[in-house]
Amino acid sequence: MAKLDEINHRILRELRRDGRQSNLDLAERVGLSPSACLRRVQDLERAGVIKGYRAVLDQGQLGIGFLAYVTVGLNTHTKASQEAFERAVSRAPQVTECHNITGTVEYLLRVEAEDLAAYKHWHTEVLGVLPQVQSITTFVVMGSPKDLRA
Repeated sequence: MAKLDEINHRILRELRRDGRQSNLDLAERVGLSPSACLRRVQDLERAGVIKGYRAVLDQGQLGIGFLAYVTVGLNTHTKASQEAFERAVSRAPQVTECHNITGTVEYLLRVEAEDLAAYKHWHTEVLGVLPQVQSITTFVVMGSPKDLRA
């Protein structure tokens, strides 16, 4: 694993903010020579600390006007039930994140849809008919004042 000293943390913060910035700009921002900065970034990539780079998309321009977090409780707590649920969710393009969590429910989903009607259809006709699902609670996102996901 790469050594995560203060300089590496600065590199990671900068790349999280803008993963497409030039190595020259990154080096300047973190106070390194370009060659030392590039070496550190490559070490972080090889070590798997940096898994990849992504584009941040404008959801409105993609026709996504509805965002919700959805908790799902299963009716049985078996490995087979969880695997079947996870397979079904992996096929749903509306689900952009699926997390197996602790607490009173098993899953937390991030769901993106065109609008409320499209979400309702997915909720009722896709998620709601899965035999493993016992409970569904939807939390509609009204705004996101901080979102560092890329």
